Amino acid sequence: MHKRLFLSPPHMSGNEQKYINEVFQSNYIAPLGAFVQKFEESICQYTLSPNALVVTSGTAAIHLALRVLGVKEGDDVLASTFTFIGSIAPILYQNANPVFIDSDYESWNLDPKLLNKYLLECEKKPKALIVTHLYGQVAKIKIIADICKFHGVYLIEDAAESLGASYHEKQSGTYGDFGVYSFNGNKILTTSGGGMLVSANKEWIDKAKFYSTQAKEDCLHYEHTEYGYNYRMSNVLAAIGVAQMEVLQKRVDKKREIFEWYKEELNDLLEFMPELEGSRGNRWLTTVLLKSEKEVSTLIDALSKENCECRPLWKPMHRQKLFEGAKAILNGVSEDLFKRGLCLPSGTLMNRDDVKRVCEIIKSV
Repeated sequence: MHKRLFLSPPHMSGNEQKYINEVFQSNYIAPLGAFVQKFEESICQYTLSPNALVVTSGTAAIHLALRVLGVKEGDDVLASTFTFIGSIAPILYQNANPVFIDSDYESWNLDPKLLNKYLLECEKKPKALIVTHLYGQVAKIKIIADICKFHGVYLIEDAAESLGASYHEKQSGTYGDFGVYSFNGNKILTTSGGGMLVSANKEWIDKAKFYSTQAKEDCLHYEHTEYGYNYRMSNVLAAIGVAQMEVLQKRVDKKREIFEWYKEELNDLLEFMPELEGSRGNRWLTTVLLKSEKEVSTLIDALSKENCECRPLWKPMHRQKLFEGAKAILNGVSEDLFKRGLCLPSGTLMNRDDVKRVCEIIKSV
């Protein structure tokens, strides 16, 4: 049996253990310590965002953003329908109402035309928009940001999958009022679990930090006038993050190289996820479209038998039973992408022969 090829497994740089040892020697293993600050500083330096807050997950970061922006029960929050549940769950945490916006074929991300049309026609103005940069590819974020500004809607960028991606040389996650990154086990940078909230607004980040540490007032004793959460990242995981940030650009370059290897082998057979003009995705996962849902099923079976992990694209949120009855502005694109789409093994430890192995299976099918 061939070695297992995963979609996107962790890839340690070598310094993680060294920094973890430093944490243990200092005995600061709780959600405070030098590496928490270093991790936040490294994200600020890389993305050029002036403020950052490291927390337990990308979902926690989105939740904090919604709380700081004052999203409350009964508010409408717009969101990409073609995304992972972690982008949407925080809306429910605030007892708000998700309103889903479909994708376009040019980016596979949220369709700005649908967004603008809805905002021009809706009777109740939404409080915010959570736009996902899917599979490491940037949405039409400049247009989306302009639309949100015109209509007075806060913009949260779910850049959980797109750390290292850019649009016109500006990093994903830095166009909106807030940006969110994820360091889950399968992300391009992983701390096993974790997230980061960034914003140009220091007061908002300070407020998010306050909420992330149980909303404790500045007293020696524990004083509370608001409720908060236990969302701060530990110094141990932050140490891993600091080491991972040292090699982030290498990981982005390798992901893009893997994508190019696949494209060289399969460009005549499959349709690959596009990259918008002026953008540079991190190609977190190499994703493709087939001709039919049946072909996807056949290919998944064939790859699985050969110990290659693969998976359909995200099932749109408006198709999930959890959101039955939720408002959705649709054009059919995300449902088509879900039916015909597939994620291929894209780990940064893969070599050219590994990619060829996957491609030969696809060609045989």
